[in-house]
Order: sequence, then C-alpha cells, then structure tokens
Amino acid sequence: MELAYYSDYAVRLVNSEEPARGKDSLTSVEAVRDLFAGNQQAARRATDADLTRFRSVRARLRAVFEAADKGEETLAVDLLNSLLLEFPVSPQISGHDVRDEDGRPLWHMHLADHPSNATAGYTAIAAMGLAFHLTEYGVDRLGLCEAAPCRNAYLDTSTNRSRRYCSDRCATRANVAAYRARKRLEAERPGRSDGSIGLAAETAQHTSASGER
Repeated sequence: MELAYYSDYAVRLVNSEEPARGKDSLTSVEAVRDLFAGNQQAARRATDADLTRFRSVRARLRAVFEAADKGEETLAVDLLNSLLLEFPVSPQISGHDVRDEDGRPLWHMHLADHPSNATAGYTAIAAMGLAFHLTEYGVDRLGLCEAAPCRNAYLDTSTNRSRRYCSDRCATRANVAAYRARKRLEAERPGRSDGSIGLAAETAQHTSASGER
C-alpha cells in the first residue's frame, strides 16, 4: 500500500464538516470511529474526549487545504509540518499476510502509530499521508471544491492537474449552473430576447433617417 493512501484520512476528517452549509457530521464517538474505515482496532480506542480533539485537528487540516487552494504554498507546508512534529509516526515494512503467486509476502511500507489516544493516532497517519501526497504530486494537488457552497477537500490525481470539484455530482451541478448562466446572458443581449429591443433599434434608425431628409 502506498503511503500516499493515508492522505484519504485527512480528506475524510476535513469533509466531516461543511462550514458553508452549516453541517457537521462529527457529533458522536461513533462518527469518530467511522473515520477509521477498516482500521477497527484503532477505532475502538476512540472515547468521548476524542470528539473535541478531532474537531481541533480537523480545523488545522482544513487550513492546510485552504492555504494550498489559495496558492500559499509555504504556508500550507508550514501548517502541515507543525502537525507532523506534534504527531509523529514510525514507518515500517509490512506484509499483512498478503502473498504473491509464489507464496512470498507482498512487502510494502506501513505507518505504525504509537498513540496516547485515538486522535493522536489518526492525526499522525493523516498528516504523514498528506505529506507524502504533497511531496509526490505538488501542493497544487490539494484543493477545495469550486462548486459553491460545497468547499469539500479533495486530492487531485488527474494527469493534467485539471480537477476543480470534489465529486462528479458537484462537477455536474457547477456545469449546469454555468450553462444556465450563459443562457441568461444570451437572452439579455440586444435583439436576442423577444425581438423588442431589435425592433426599437430599427424604429429609432428609421426615425433618424426620416429626420435627415
């Protein structure tokens, strides 16, 4: 498993809140545990105390995405470095009992955390994963959805750095809105709406020509 995979931890946590919509799904210990996805052993460590800690980390991770989205590269790196220093991990080689066709372990790098609580463990993995993604693909690959009022975080893995939305749903909604806006502009242009503007212009031209005779 590539270490950049762990960057999904950061995205999941950041997107548990939608500030522009006033929505926050991080309201219970169960919601915290759901963020761990398949890592049930780590999820079981979560307690009521982690709820407040997770929200604090979420704000710091969103700040990283916001800085990257604004093109403030150094600030994004500095914010992420502060998390890496506060929440360290230990990279280890792991096979996870997965074997190739010859029966040999499929060795890969794994992030082993030694946390004092669930928040520390989650943050360590999320920050390290995001750091690997940033250094591998660039700061501009960290974005916030342009489909207002969404602003969910996303990781751009497109070949031409063209991603602007967090999901196909937001992309479709934005494209429909842009199409309707173009249609409204076209309808408001002279001679394009109901012909009245064009008729008025023609009448004025005829009146002017009559006055010149």
